Parts: sequence; structure tokens; C-alpha cells
Amino acid sequence: MADIAPQQQPLKKQKWKRDDTQLLILSLPGLLHLFIFWFMPIFGIIVAFKTFRVFPGSNFTGNLLRSAWAGLDNFKILFSRPDLPGIVGRTVLYNIFFLACGMIFPVGLALIISELRQRFAAKVYQTIMFLPNFLSWVIVAALVWSFLSMQLGIVNQAREYLGYEAVNFYANVTFWPPFLVLLAQWKGVGFGSVVYLAAITSLDKSVYDAAIIDGATKRQQIWYITLPLIKRIIILMLIMSIGGLLGSDFGLFYVVTRETPSLFPVTMTTSVLLYQMLKDVPIGVSSAAGLVFSVLGTALVLTANAIVRKVDRESAMI
Repeated sequence: MADIAPQQQPLKKQKWKRDDTQLLILSLPGLLHLFIFWFMPIFGIIVAFKTFRVFPGSNFTGNLLRSAWAGLDNFKILFSRPDLPGIVGRTVLYNIFFLACGMIFPVGLALIISELRQRFAAKVYQTIMFLPNFLSWVIVAALVWSFLSMQLGIVNQAREYLGYEAVNFYANVTFWPPFLVLLAQWKGVGFGSVVYLAAITSLDKSVYDAAIIDGATKRQQIWYITLPLIKRIIILMLIMSIGGLLGSDFGLFYVVTRETPSLFPVTMTTSVLLYQMLKDVPIGVSSAAGLVFSVLGTALVLTANAIVRKVDRESAMI
């Protein structure tokens, strides 16, 4: 007699519990922030398809609705810029370095802190590494100026004291690309290591005890246990970061370099381009550029997620 497969019981609908209400209340500030600063501004996408004008007595919404439709004219002006491919390529190149360093340094820092025996020392070091994240780029720019200024900078004063000539760093184009990469990592490595440190500390310690009994060294434990177990977190952070390949930090590339035109060959990225376009071309063109970069960033995230899903389905984001 053929075996009769047992019928699957229908899943019971989960009841709303008191804990769910508390979690919802806790998440309301974050949801409100997302709605106000991320979803409501989506209405401004219309600017990319309008010849935006300011009418007397009208607010932004009134001006937007009364402005004439431009169709794709703003996009034509954007793509007609001869310097656009170079700016986009420079931005992507910077972000590739940021992605590589953003995976190596935060993971390495999290591994080092997790291996510290004294918990108090680990918290102190983590706090010290995390503090630069709270500094605005304006403050960082002032700190950089105090070190690199030609007249009053600490570096040039030390060089003159040792008998060397002062160097005008703000006119040295070759100096800034590696310096900006290192500066971005200095500011963000502490924040980036938090996620990886949380993942490492949540791992099952019995796995390490078994590895120690088998004679595994600390390096082998990291390579064969820790990194494989946090692989999904690393890949998830990588997928989310890929969406920013076409974006750039305005404060890093414009504020820190003190708006120096001679450095534009290495600091003119997409965010600086959008700022310059606001002064030189109608606002609809810069809005069109922002829309194009956002759509392409979303496409990059989906593409990276699709590739990861084919290679390792469990590590995919969606």
C-alpha cells in the first residue's frame, strides 16, 4: 500500500502581542524620520522634468506646479556635458577604493578588538575609534588646515624647523587622492566596525573551544571560523555599499579641500558637480542628474544582489 503523505497543517495567523506594540512604538521615530526625509522629498523628482521658475507669492509646491514642462530637455543638457564621463569615472574609482578599504579596515579592527582580553580596554579603544564619526566635515577641514596650511600648518612649521622648504599642499594635485581615501577611512572605520564587532561577539564560543582543542592557532581560528561565520554580514554590507558607487561625500571632496579650484581635477566628483550645476545651470538639470544617479545606484544594488544570489543564495539581501 502506497504511503499517504501527511497533509500539511495550515499556518496559524500570529496574534498581535504586547511586545509587538512596544517594538512598534520604539520604531516610530525611525519610521517618521524615513517618511519625512526620504519619502516626502520624492515629490521633488518632478523638478527634473520641469523648467522650474519662481512666481511671486507662491511657495515651492506652487512654483513647481505652475512651472512649464521641459520633458527630457534637462537630461539632454546633463548628458551633453563633455566632462561628465570623466567625473563619473573618477567618482567610481574613488568609491572602489572606499569599498575595498571599507571592508578590510573595519573587519580588521573588529577582529582586533574582539581578541582583547580586557573588556574595559576594548570599549575604550572602540570609543576612541568611533569618535571621529561624530565630527562634521567642517571640523575635519579645520583640523586638516591646521596641519597642512602653508603658513601656519604644523607640518610646514616642522619642515622649516628641520631646514626644509614649506610645501603648498593645497596646490599639490597628486597628494590629495590617497590622502582623501585615508581621511575617509579614519572618519568612518569606527562606525563601520560596529556591525562586524556585533556579529563576531554573537558567535558561538564553543566552536572556538573545539578548535583550540584541535590545536588551531589564532590565525587559523580567524581564517577558518570567524570570517566564514560573518561572511553573510560582509556580503550584505558590500551589496548595500555598491549602491553608492555613483555618489560621493560632498564634505570630503569640497569642504575638506577648502573649495580649491586647482584641486578640481582630482576632487570634482558627482556631488561637487551637482553643487556647481546649481550655480551654473537651471535647478532642473541638477535634479535630473540626481535622479539618474539614484536610479543607477538602485540598479547596481539589484544587480549585485542578483549575482550574489546566483553564487550563494543564503548571502543575498533579497
